[in-house]
Formats: sequence, C-alpha cells, structure tokens
Amino acid sequence: MPASAPIRLGVNIDHVATLRNARGGQHPDPVKAAAIAIAAGADGITAHLREDRRHIRDEDMARLKAEIDKPLNFEMAATPEMVEIALRTKPHAACLVPERRAEVTTEGGLDVAAQHDALSSVIARLAGGGIRVSLFIDAEPRQIDAAARLRAPAIEIHTGAWCNALADGDSARFAAEWDRIRAAAAIASGAGLEVHAGHGLNYQTAEAIAALADVVELNIGHFLIGEATFVGLAEAVRKMRAAMDQGRLKA
Repeated sequence: MPASAPIRLGVNIDHVATLRNARGGQHPDPVKAAAIAIAAGADGITAHLREDRRHIRDEDMARLKAEIDKPLNFEMAATPEMVEIALRTKPHAACLVPERRAEVTTEGGLDVAAQHDALSSVIARLAGGGIRVSLFIDAEPRQIDAAARLRAPAIEIHTGAWCNALADGDSARFAAEWDRIRAAAAIASGAGLEVHAGHGLNYQTAEAIAALADVVELNIGHFLIGEATFVGLAEAVRKMRAAMDQGRLKA
C-alpha cells in the first residue's frame, strides 16, 4: 500500500450509551454523538451490540444505520441472534468479537483457529447479506492464517496488550508487543487481508500505529469518550485525526 494512503478512523460510541444507561432515559444520545464524530473527521462509526445490552441497544443500531451518512461497523458475537439482527440492520461491516458476560470490556482476540467451522457459516451468512466481515484477533500468525483460510476480507488486530504495557511503564513488554503487531500486520497484508487495529488506543499509540502502512483503519472508543469529558467530543476526534495523520506521514 502506498505510504501516502490515508488511514481511516472509526469512532466507537458504545460508552455514550453507557453513560445514558447509567440513569436511563435518552440522554446522552449515541446517535447524536456519532453525527458529531463524523462532522469532526471520523470515517465511520463502530458500535457493539452486546448480548446483555449493557450499552448499545437494538434501537440504537437501527437508528445509526438510518441516520448516519458514513459506514456503520457492527461489532458482534458470532451468535444466531446477532447474525439475524445484523442481517436486518444491514451495516456496512460486521466485526466478529469474543464476548463474555463477566468481562468489563473485550479482553482478547477471537480464537479463529479453534472455531473455524462455526465461524465459516457465520461469515458466509453475513457476506451473503452484503455485509463486509472482519475478525477481531490477537497478533498471532496462527490466527491470521486461520482468518485467511476463512476468506474473511479483513482482520482487526487487538492492541490492548501493547497499550496496557505502555500504561504500566513496562518498556520491554511494550517493545515486544509492538514487534508482534508490526509483524502481524505485515503477514496479514501479505495474505491479502485488509488490516485494522483497535483497543486501548490513545493519541500517542494511535499516532505510532498509523505509521504502519499495512494498517488501513483504527477503531477507537473509550479513550475518545473519556477525553470528551474534558474537551468535547468534536475536539477529541479532531485531535485523534491529527495524531493519526501525523503518524501516517512517517509510514
């Protein structure tokens, strides 16, 4: 991919819904947040409809599809219920993620290699409905190979361990995780997969990963919604867009 090619920013608006749900009612509205993010430079919107509906709700997904003018990325578990909702909603893309009720947030990548047969049918159904599928996986060659064998168009590399190492001040682990991400992105791109990345990214880490020419999209949510508390969502998205663009110049 040419180094000058732009990198896309997908803004995850889940935690606007988390704040709304803390007191019930309709405020703050995640669909309004999506519109603000798009106006500030987001290339698409990501939302995760969890099985327990802890933040995004079914009606949020329907409104997002109907009201935003950029691609909608539907994060979902590979369950029959979610497949049916995705096929009704018709998002631009669906990112298949692991999901456990007890977790606070997604804790790791999908074990694609161990779930080949089950995922194959899910990917086929979504693709048959005109939905582009990505697989949220750890930066492991085994998982990348499995994704390629499933003929998924894209993967999203889980960057949580790398970001956690930075937050913990563990420079050795940070460097090791960075090497894994960089190698995984190159392997996946070489296998014909479109490479996305996300989880735990902030301005600093987003700028760094944007310098990898093999990565074409970042999906970022919790950090941006947290920053919005201090500077507003539009300003947070603009700063993230600028950080990513600055990183891309180094590709």
